[in-house]
Amino acid sequence: MRPTALILVSALASTLALSALLLAQDDATLKVEVSLVNILFSVRDKKGGLVGNLNKDDFKVFEDGKEQEVKFFTRETDLPLTIGLLIDVSGSQMNLIDIEKNAAYQFFGSVLRKQDLAFLISFGEESELLQDYTNSPKLLRAGLDGLHVSSGVGGFGPGPVPTISQPRGTVLYDAVYVASADQLKGQVGRKVLVLITDGEDQGSKYRISQAIEAAQKADAIIYGFYYVDRGFYMSRGMVFAGGSDSALRQMSEDTGGHVFHVDRKTTLQQAFEELQDEMRSQYAAGYTPSNPTKDATFRKIEIKTGNKDWKVQARKGYYAIKSEN
Repeated sequence: MRPTALILVSALASTLALSALLLAQDDATLKVEVSLVNILFSVRDKKGGLVGNLNKDDFKVFEDGKEQEVKFFTRETDLPLTIGLLIDVSGSQMNLIDIEKNAAYQFFGSVLRKQDLAFLISFGEESELLQDYTNSPKLLRAGLDGLHVSSGVGGFGPGPVPTISQPRGTVLYDAVYVASADQLKGQVGRKVLVLITDGEDQGSKYRISQAIEAAQKADAIIYGFYYVDRGFYMSRGMVFAGGSDSALRQMSEDTGGHVFHVDRKTTLQQAFEELQDEMRSQYAAGYTPSNPTKDATFRKIEIKTGNKDWKVQARKGYYAIKSEN
């Protein structure tokens, strides 16, 4: 009886091992073959107010002009959130840094939950990671306290962005590229980049198109805070005080974000509060593309609603890239 029992045990063990192997193979196949495209989006009415309480039947999703079957839809407020705050510390922003420190600290205190993370990057003539991923208010405060003016030309810097011998003043595009391609790579959940700047770029290694592409590949939403110290420009004899928000608008709109203007009517603190409201009013939708080919091409996404007065705020598309997993 003992040899028979050993044979039975051995056979059972072999069967279990084979079953485990097949299950692992099935799981691997699912990971490769199932590829949901996830979209976070907001909806505004004709007055710019956020529209809430929509359901799946209120919109349709199109990829490259072809309607897609929406697999899931929800109002998304509970997904983990990763926020990258990128602050302009070039010479034109020197008088605003203290205001930005306090407003940003209050924002982090209000929006971050236990499962959320934040990081902090400053950019002027160089880009510098002041605080890596953390949920600690103490570390974020210390990082914000490290903000200092960075202006000048040339040289090699200590920050994460490679610098070359060329005029450098505000490496906005470099900061967005690195925050997207390096910091947000591999993160899950909602990913947001908040840029506080007057919108000028001088001396970046990367072009704006490359910065946008990096953000799109990271599934990151960019929100621009257009903040201009007009007194700084006017004191230097510049009648046109400050730059344009066009670059911020392009980066924000292409990734599904929005530009907030900080001025006499809207303080930086109020702009942060508006951003919180928008993030709480986001919707999430997911679909399996009718075109499953992973050829690294850009697929255009369009979300349409039945109400002509509603404007959908969503990323313009995604790159069909094979998963690394």
